Amino acid sequence: MAVVDKNLQAQQLHLFLPSPIPCNNSDRILQAFLDAMTAKNVQLYPAQEDAILELMDGKNVVLNTPTGSGKSLVALALHFWALAQGKRSFYACPIKALTSEKFFDLCHEFTPQNVGMLTGDASINPTAPIICCTAEVLANMVLSQQQRCDIDCVVLDEFHYYADPARGMAWQLPLLCLSQATLLLMSATLGDPFELKRRLQATSQRPTAVVAHAQRPVPLDFSYCETPLHETLQQLLSQNKAPVYVVYFTQRECVAAAQNLTSFSLCSREHKQAIATQLAQFRFDTPFGRDMKRFVSHGIGLHHAGLLPKYRLLTEKLAQQGLIKVVVGTDTLGVGVNIPIRTVLLSQLCKFDGTRVAILGARDFHQITGRAGRKGFDEAGSVVCQAPPHVIENKRAQNRFAAGQSKKKPTKQAPPATRYAHWDSNTFERLINKQPEPLRSQFTVSYFLLLTLLQNHRQNICDGYKQLLQLIAYSHESTAAKRKHCRQAATLFRALHQSGIIQNQPTDDQPQKACWQLQEQLQQNFSAHESLHLYLISALQQLDTTHPDYGLHVLNLTEACLENPKVILQRQVDKLKQLKLAELKAQGVEYEERMQQLEKVEYPKPMADFIYSTFNAFCKQHPWLLQDNIRPKGIAHEMVQKCASFNEYVSDYGLQRSEGLLLRYLSNIYKSLTQTLPDANKTDAVYDIIAFFAQLIQRVDNSLIAEWEQLQQPNMQHIQSVASPSISPPTLDEQALRALVRTQMFQLIRHLAHKRYEEAVQCIRPHDEHMWTAQQLESALQNYYTQYDHIVADARARQAKFTLIHATNPQQWNVQQIILDPQEDNQWVLQGFVPLHNLPQAGQPLVCLQRIGC
Repeated sequence: MAVVDKNLQAQQLHLFLPSPIPCNNSDRILQAFLDAMTAKNVQLYPAQEDAILELMDGKNVVLNTPTGSGKSLVALALHFWALAQGKRSFYACPIKALTSEKFFDLCHEFTPQNVGMLTGDASINPTAPIICCTAEVLANMVLSQQQRCDIDCVVLDEFHYYADPARGMAWQLPLLCLSQATLLLMSATLGDPFELKRRLQATSQRPTAVVAHAQRPVPLDFSYCETPLHETLQQLLSQNKAPVYVVYFTQRECVAAAQNLTSFSLCSREHKQAIATQLAQFRFDTPFGRDMKRFVSHGIGLHHAGLLPKYRLLTEKLAQQGLIKVVVGTDTLGVGVNIPIRTVLLSQLCKFDGTRVAILGARDFHQITGRAGRKGFDEAGSVVCQAPPHVIENKRAQNRFAAGQSKKKPTKQAPPATRYAHWDSNTFERLINKQPEPLRSQFTVSYFLLLTLLQNHRQNICDGYKQLLQLIAYSHESTAAKRKHCRQAATLFRALHQSGIIQNQPTDDQPQKACWQLQEQLQQNFSAHESLHLYLISALQQLDTTHPDYGLHVLNLTEACLENPKVILQRQVDKLKQLKLAELKAQGVEYEERMQQLEKVEYPKPMADFIYSTFNAFCKQHPWLLQDNIRPKGIAHEMVQKCASFNEYVSDYGLQRSEGLLLRYLSNIYKSLTQTLPDANKTDAVYDIIAFFAQLIQRVDNSLIAEWEQLQQPNMQHIQSVASPSISPPTLDEQALRALVRTQMFQLIRHLAHKRYEEAVQCIRPHDEHMWTAQQLESALQNYYTQYDHIVADARARQAKFTLIHATNPQQWNVQQIILDPQEDNQWVLQGFVPLHNLPQAGQPLVCLQRIGC
């Protein structure tokens, strides 16, 4: 039986849609979908049939079947049903990587014209009839738009996130606010699905069906190993149990394990050659790229949140092609990212949960181990658990002693003192047989929830407050918890009144009767995802736009509104401590005093006094901000001030294992600068900073937009895409385009200053008149270096006055970049032009260089 759900290889589903659309005949739509499955040689499992029939009968469905049982195909059926009726459907995921994967899968099945994506960082084809999004984006939409929300069907994938303490609210709100929509809740680890059915049926206006099935299409076998990991792995490979997913719970352990595995022969010469062929055009051009290339060349994939998206995507693609033997990763793969796995190898059964190290919960265990066994490829999957390392070593030492290989009775190794909770084969057995824990509601009442509802009813905010009380009443909380939430709502309402955000004023038509009103200046698009942006906009008004560092001041305020990337900030502290320690030693300071002074070292916080004082003043009028906090820091500030590239910053702070974290942070900086700052606050200096990050991010990783562009056809010019970290050139904004030209010219100057001529060539747009080579650039600067010993490429050289841009005609700009020399004669220039009628793709050089000289 050939059963496929995520990787349907036959004709696209949109070809089977009944005509004309909309079609209101469910039987006809069902038959069309079944015809599509027949054409694809896909035979439905009974659970799939039951779920699809219930959905097309207009019911909500709770789908609780094991991993690999075809839940994604049921979701496809719901999208097919909605599209055939001319309705709009959403697919909500817990993480952006999975959202992106589902987006491309659905583009393949329904064509890119019919599919869009919303993740907060990316908005692609947002008016499409099928939308992939993160759960938080969906929750914000349904909360702010309420009955105006154009959503008819919703798939909530990995629904066990409903119980996540930090994110569960986002998974509950669609259940409470989308009574008009057909809901499909999917997970392999729901606990008791019938309790969830009861809750859903109590809040929705339609019946709800549970489709639960415990039997896996691909059965699992379990084993507990007391051999060293490399021996266990070699045995699995010899038994043809690859691909193997080796699970660790920290990024450091993942990289260390991948490094250790490169010393073993996992692939044949022919296999390595096939991998090399696939890697021929791939850019491993970041500090961690060398390590990543070495790993994948040995048939070892790496997958964790600290990697750049393009490296994670590379592992996924090579694994799907059967070229990866071993994937070393954190439990992020348990979320459902599409990597084919035959065997899951657990390196340990304990995990740090944010407060303590504890044994894995049954839900986490089954989510991870459920990835084993590929439907349509494997007759069985395998789950292997390693004993604790000290137990393995003690057993080996005892065996050597018993065999006479050692005359001295071995001394037992003690278990680790930290980051460890003991497990054994009995622990493993209990987890195998234990059912996932019950899902617990995570409903919370916050200022953001209250303000959003009040703004939905600006004409009569009492209706908004009543709606909050109604949400509390419908929530999946206990009676006691609901009473507590009602008291919290009243407390927050009073706080808003005391701060003046809510006012009780007479109405024009009934002067004797007071009415609750919302402060007029509270912005209409207030969002829980932009809690500090009100403060940012207010604080910007207190800056001096004529100050020479105005651009940096804007950047400092923007950074202070973002979450702290703890790993990066800790590396800043570590480096400052190293410098401080060397300084104190040189001064002869005693050890005790040195340690005391080192304890006072903290990461840079530019403009901290200004930020703290203005924030505290702002909070007196906006008390909901007290639930959040301002966080001055200077990561982006330092990069701009030092003109540091991504690779330079990663190398300087040893962030190779956290390149993905840094890229996400810089993408958030770019997003805030472009989408939050009012245009009135954007001077040339701010535009230069925006262009700096746009160019930097695009060069580091454009994997998302690159794959999207591959899907587009020539007749799809109307589809708009705006994404971060993928940034399109600002062709319609002259000021922003000029800033991007200045940024690219300064990057060229930096490469020339460091005599990186190969890199400099990559900053020049090829044109018919001159195709520059590294040797030609070096030759063109020979006379310069007879007069001066170096090119100045610090912050002074990036001033806008050194880049002269003249519009000679509507089709072209002439560009002259002055080379700043040590004597400041400033007679040498780079001269080129920008063809405005034919701008390149995002991230590509804009300037065609014509000459270098006086």
